[in-house]
Amino acid sequence: MLLAAPQASREAGLARLEGFVPQAGPAYARSRNFDYGPERRDNVSVLSPWIRHRLIVEHEVLDAVLGRHTLSAAGKFVQEVFWRAYFKGALEHRPTIWFDYREGVDSELARLDRDRDLFDRYEQATTGATGIDCFDAWAGELVRTGYLHNHTRMWFASIWIYTLKLPWQLGADFFLRHLVDGDPASNTLSWRWVCGLHTRGKTYLARVSNITSYTDGRFNPQGQLAVTAPPLNEDRVHPRRRLRPADAPPDGGRIGLLVTEEDGHPESLFGRLAPTALTGLVATSLRSPRPVGLAARDFAAAAVNDAVARAGKAFDLPGGVVETGNWSRMLTDWATEQRLESIVTAYAPVGPVAELLAEARPRLAAMGVQLHELRRAYDSAAWPHATRGYFKLKDRIPSILGRLDVAGFGGAAQDAAG
Repeated sequence: MLLAAPQASREAGLARLEGFVPQAGPAYARSRNFDYGPERRDNVSVLSPWIRHRLIVEHEVLDAVLGRHTLSAAGKFVQEVFWRAYFKGALEHRPTIWFDYREGVDSELARLDRDRDLFDRYEQATTGATGIDCFDAWAGELVRTGYLHNHTRMWFASIWIYTLKLPWQLGADFFLRHLVDGDPASNTLSWRWVCGLHTRGKTYLARVSNITSYTDGRFNPQGQLAVTAPPLNEDRVHPRRRLRPADAPPDGGRIGLLVTEEDGHPESLFGRLAPTALTGLVATSLRSPRPVGLAARDFAAAAVNDAVARAGKAFDLPGGVVETGNWSRMLTDWATEQRLESIVTAYAPVGPVAELLAEARPRLAAMGVQLHELRRAYDSAAWPHATRGYFKLKDRIPSILGRLDVAGFGGAAQDAAG
């Protein structure tokens, strides 16, 4: 499958899921680490753009896969789904990591203006002109398509940090600007893992033999890569906080339904409500101080448009989408025009949308409008176990599946505050 321009719709995501499900068992486990190039992606799901924007949600992905395969047979794929939950939960527990990263990006971008050598090396890396064939090909693929294979993302980050000796924050920013599935938690914590900051002292070294083997011989960067990966250090300690509580839904009154790029399936999350107004807002441009790539911008905007259109049909409401602007002003103006008593939206994990909602919340409250962020049961079930390493969460996967009643594991799944 060539992923040049994935269609940002729930329909397209469901079609991709249906086509992948037969391959989600042993076939996926055998071949998932191979990057055969952008023209051949049939060995992986390529579902991440739709899952990241929740055009399709994790519960239905897991239900579809485990309705066809046993947990042992599809274990590798199920674990990949839960890696995303782990990163989300880990950053929710330690949000100062995100704010430090943002400050680091600002600082390193300012250093580019002062350090000509650093600027030149950064430009070579981001334009695919380093002379390392595999890296240059991946840089071009990322900018052109908005996607990279997961194994390749690790190689790319390792080469960026240890071979090219560039600041990890600038590499994470490059990814976040261009990845169609760009996510503050997964992206930031993956880069920190490669350089030894997430699991202290544990780094990832891109090796020639590994690249040659898992690209099926397409690349062989013999003699071009670093042979050691010393861990980076930081002085800051990131204390763990309690998970931010989700809000309960409003009891009634005039309710405005706000759709963002954090959740593109409002029908399932808000189906028990009776909203009186509908709108969508997009925050993709705030991923970085630098321009965000066209593929990422277009997908996010189209995803919110698709979600608003479906919500409009489900709730019989007109609605539009605004891609830029002052959210606080737009939401207060909207609340005034629609005479809203409350605004309901999906819980926004750490990142730009959460920051915008946090800024708007007190301004809305001052005019008597309550903002309600509803969290999905999947997040409430998984995030509490993301306090240390991934394997603490991994051990709980069967019980989480049971709690959510995935593919007959038992329990009851409800999308609500938790």
